[in-house]
Amino acid sequence: MIRWVLGLIVLVTLSACASNRDLDEAPVPLGDFRLEHNIVIADKAQRGPLSRPATEQQLAAAVKDAMSERFGRYSGDSRYHFGISVEGYVLAQPGIPLVLAPKSALILNVTVWDDAAGGKLNDEPEQITVLETFGTAPIIGTGYTKTAEEQLKELSQNAAKAVERYLVRQQNQEGWFTPDENAPEADVPDTDETARIENTDTAADI
Repeated sequence: MIRWVLGLIVLVTLSACASNRDLDEAPVPLGDFRLEHNIVIADKAQRGPLSRPATEQQLAAAVKDAMSERFGRYSGDSRYHFGISVEGYVLAQPGIPLVLAPKSALILNVTVWDDAAGGKLNDEPEQITVLETFGTAPIIGTGYTKTAEEQLKELSQNAAKAVERYLVRQQNQEGWFTPDENAPEADVPDTDETARIENTDTAADI
């Protein structure tokens, strides 16, 4: 199934917004959230078609760094943990403009643990699928303009933003975290195509 998704993503052209531009701003409200353990594994990651290679260590380190960068800004009173598995990736190689411009992609399974409760908040892992951030000429693809390391860093930052959106949705819908009474309810940004493909039900059913 993952290979099917990766193969489809290679042929899809979607626009995406840069996901790390808001890191200098106050984080979106997540109540008493504080990330304690940030565990990322990539031992079963599948390399998609037309992808540059990446090692298990490179994949895990990039995702771990991006999660720490985004969620290290939270300083709530309650501890939560991430268990993340990298399921698949595409780091686009140079293609033929107007004929084949592969798109980079990353697929993660994310489980959130509540330290105080001693258990998972989501019984089943949430699958997150993100694409690369395109510039002014998406038909070319980043295989021409970025190294594999740069592609992976960008994808990991997009994935961290996607996880943040997921936590905001769960907070608003399920009340996962004790709310801060002085903070406004968090909005769930869903204005770009990245947010659409992040919807795991759609991706997983392909």
